[in-house]
Amino acid sequence: MASGWDMMAPISLVENDNEQLSVNQEAIETLEKISQPVVVVAIVGLYRTGKSYLMNRLAGQKHGFPLGSTVQSKTKGIWMWCVPHPFKSDHTLVLLDTEGLGDVEKGDSKNDSWIFSLAVLLCSTFIYNSMSTINNQALEHLHYVTELTKLIKAKSSPSPDGEEDCTEFVTFFPDFIWAVRDFTLELKLNGHPITEDQYLENALKLTKGKNMKVQTSNLCKECIREFFPTRKCFVFDRPTNDKELLADIENVSEYQLNPKFQEQIKKFCSYIFTNAKTKTLREGVLVTGNWLVKLVVIYVDTINNGAVPCLENAVTSLAHLENSAAVQKAADHYSEKMTQQLSLPTDTFQELLEVHAACEKEAIAIFMERSFKDENQEFQKNLVEIIKNKKEDFVLQNEEASVKYCQVKLDEISKTLMESISAGIFSVPGGYELYRKAKERFEQDYHQVPRKGVKANEVLQSFLQSQAALEKSILQADKALTDGEKTVAEERARNEIAEKERELLKQKLQEQQQEMEAQKKSFQENIAQLTEKLEKEKENLLREMNMMLEHKMKVQETLLNEGFREKSELMSAEINQLKNMIDDTKEKDTPWVTKALDKFGDELTSILSSPAKLLGQIVKGIGSLFKK
Repeated sequence: MASGWDMMAPISLVENDNEQLSVNQEAIETLEKISQPVVVVAIVGLYRTGKSYLMNRLAGQKHGFPLGSTVQSKTKGIWMWCVPHPFKSDHTLVLLDTEGLGDVEKGDSKNDSWIFSLAVLLCSTFIYNSMSTINNQALEHLHYVTELTKLIKAKSSPSPDGEEDCTEFVTFFPDFIWAVRDFTLELKLNGHPITEDQYLENALKLTKGKNMKVQTSNLCKECIREFFPTRKCFVFDRPTNDKELLADIENVSEYQLNPKFQEQIKKFCSYIFTNAKTKTLREGVLVTGNWLVKLVVIYVDTINNGAVPCLENAVTSLAHLENSAAVQKAADHYSEKMTQQLSLPTDTFQELLEVHAACEKEAIAIFMERSFKDENQEFQKNLVEIIKNKKEDFVLQNEEASVKYCQVKLDEISKTLMESISAGIFSVPGGYELYRKAKERFEQDYHQVPRKGVKANEVLQSFLQSQAALEKSILQADKALTDGEKTVAEERARNEIAEKERELLKQKLQEQQQEMEAQKKSFQENIAQLTEKLEKEKENLLREMNMMLEHKMKVQETLLNEGFREKSELMSAEINQLKNMIDDTKEKDTPWVTKALDKFGDELTSILSSPAKLLGQIVKGIGSLFKK
């Protein structure tokens, strides 16, 4: 179990007062503590059909979700129980039990539709629970599925014809399980045994006919087949024929239950634990508990505002929150690692830059791992700028540390020289030569001090310049030297100062070149990691489109086999369009990828403020980096 949370019993997630939905604060706080990916299993169905019993068994408990023993519905809104996943130690199993559909005590059936839609939006496995058999009556009770295109939008912008492309739902809708309770029929078709799944698929076959009842039934069947490509069926015998035991089933011992029912329950739970998928966004991003609660809040707020929940908008809102957090986490990592690995002052500027490059690479990788749907790489550009500013701060700290350290050492080493000057040691004939030798010893001692940092020469040069007037006065006062010798000595002193200034200039030019090279590496690292991320997004997109294509072709084939040739032929245009999109995306030089890289490359150059000559060649044809 993830640390920081512990759920001994279910709590309300979405509360429903028949007028407005609200998210329970306790549930928000619980989910916010779950950083593991979540497998979300939701169950819906008519009230008093045993939904809660199944969910308790999935939680490994007899008690938990209230069962009740009357015709009155016990569950209101959506209740949640987070438990450790029995098969995946790094995942959390989130069980959602919804209030019974069709409760006569509710005044507004619209609430049923919203609860149904929320369950579909939030879960990765969707269980529909019904009684006795899958027939027209059972399908009529599942009419909510036909309303999904009105209650859920896949994209924020409508298609040219204003219609929602139902196939888009396939990319984010959950797997579908139909649980048939108190099943008394034999699993046979035309005298031959069939599986539970075959029973479901046979029940979903379209019926020919033009009367309203057939059309309504077919619409529901088509929606299930179109929206939920992965379907599974489980049938359950009656738990017991003893009405008294049935009324108190949560306290009934295992041995008192129908053995066949027990076996069916075990089979059902085993399937869920083994096959229920991690909740995943369209971008292939695994949803954690703290992301799930953000989605819940976004969807509920949208519904309460009278709008239709839109997956694309929800993902965009979530992406904005998570990308901001990703930038912060990456920037904090950079600062922490730089502080740990840098021993200020560094011996050279290059040493700092090498540590910076390693820390920046890690920071970018952290951002890339956590971020998604970063439109126009706005958040990555923000990270680049933050790291650039942080690096400049470290450069400044490094220089300050070097100046401070060098000044301390210089004061220590120059003490003897300064005391000799004060004592008049050099104010004698031949004193200038004595001073020169003393100054050389001082400089040699200073140069031998290790790790003085990048300002070592500058601090020394500043000190020597401050002594220039004193040196000149010692020279002029030395009566052992002729005027000609003094002129030569002055020229030599000026040349030495000029040489040191040239060395300082050479050092600064070298550091500028190193800085430009560091910017080049930063540029390349950002581009390389972005390219890798875009490649993965391209693979995810291809996977989604291939899944859509496979599903469309399967639906088309089913329609043809059932004799609905006209419906089948209408799908051909959609299938061909999707095939063309897949072929275009498979191209090595995918236009949207190359365009994204080129645009980001131009903006990155501007942020890094590098000379055009150095980075100009790199910027040209950034798309070529993707082609290689």
